[in-house]
Order: sequence, then C-alpha cells, then structure tokens
Amino acid sequence: MKKVLWITFIILFIDQASKIYIKTHFHLGEQLPIIGSWCNLTYVENPGMAYGVQLGGFLGKIGLSILRLVLISFMAYYISKWVKKANSWYFIIPAGLIFAGAIGNLIDSIFYGVMFDTGTTYNALSKSWSEYHGISKLDFKGYAPLFGGCVVDMFHFPIIDTHLPSWVPIWGGNRIQFFNYIFNVADSSITIGAILLALIYFFKPNALPKEWLK
Repeated sequence: MKKVLWITFIILFIDQASKIYIKTHFHLGEQLPIIGSWCNLTYVENPGMAYGVQLGGFLGKIGLSILRLVLISFMAYYISKWVKKANSWYFIIPAGLIFAGAIGNLIDSIFYGVMFDTGTTYNALSKSWSEYHGISKLDFKGYAPLFGGCVVDMFHFPIIDTHLPSWVPIWGGNRIQFFNYIFNVADSSITIGAILLALIYFFKPNALPKEWLK
C-alpha cells in the first residue's frame, strides 16, 4: 500500500500545484496557446464531474462531493485489500493513478471555496453558475463554504477546430470541434489509470487480484 500512496502523493502534488498556479495567475476563461491552436492552457472552473460534466445546481454539487468522498473511502479499503494479493507494479501503478485522480478533484470541491477569495458560485435566482472577474488570491478569505469549491481545469487540446465548407448540405459553414474538453491532471490520471487496468486485464491478467478474474 505504501507504493500506491507514494504514487498518489506525487500525482496529487503535481495536480494541486498546477491548479493553484493557474487559479492565482490566470483570469477565468483566459487562454494561453502552447503549440499552434490545438494545444492550449485554458482556465475554466467546473462545479461538476470530470471533463465538464455537471450534476444539477449547488445541492447537486454538494451531493456529488459527498458521493466522491464515499467512493474514495471504498477505494482506499479495496485497494489496501487487493494490493496484498496483487503486489506488482501492474496493479500498483494504475491503482495509484486512479486513487490520486479521485482525491485531486475532491480537494478542489471541498476546500477551494475556503482557500481562495474568489471563484465560480451558484446563483439561486437564475439557477446557474456565476463567473468571477480578476485573478484569485490564495488568502483563505473564502468565497464559498466547505464543499462549495469548483474544480480547476486547464488542459485544452481541440485536435480539430474548423468550419465545414459552405457547399456541405445542411451543416455547411458550421464550426466543428473534436475533443473540445478541458481537463486537469487528476482527470488525466483517472483516464490513464483506467486504460492501463483495461490493458493489463486483457494482456497480463495474472498480475491483477484473483477476484477480478472470476
């Protein structure tokens, strides 16, 4: 379990360092091109799940945070149980990646509302999330209660971003984008960990807990 925790700690450090840097140096919505137009840093805040998926208003967000906390508790229990039976890097690495990713986004949801002075908040009258202006400060003045923070996303890779030719029937002239999601280190960690587990399940199943192979 110690190896899983070390991987978790390293990923969490990278995840939180990148989020805090972006939130304290970028305006909300600010975009910084890195390579051409398909590799950018784009700062957005997400009150929902990975890759911008939302779940209702403020109460939905609180419920999602509590659900994350419960799921992470179950993950911690089962990982500690399974790693004793499958103590190989084939299991340890993806387990650490998924565990770190889950915790990384939970930290934002629980603590960012009290850590920073500004952030995206829920407007009960309009039943929508309200953006903020300026650059946030890490001064613990708080803009929302515990569990009221939003997840910071920044990586943006619109591999295809173009307009269809005008001669195309019906959709001619429309803008098309492929993989327009904006995500963070935690999201990437969960995705990579899940892909690794799937590959290991098919190509190296004996490295996984025996319960998984029944």
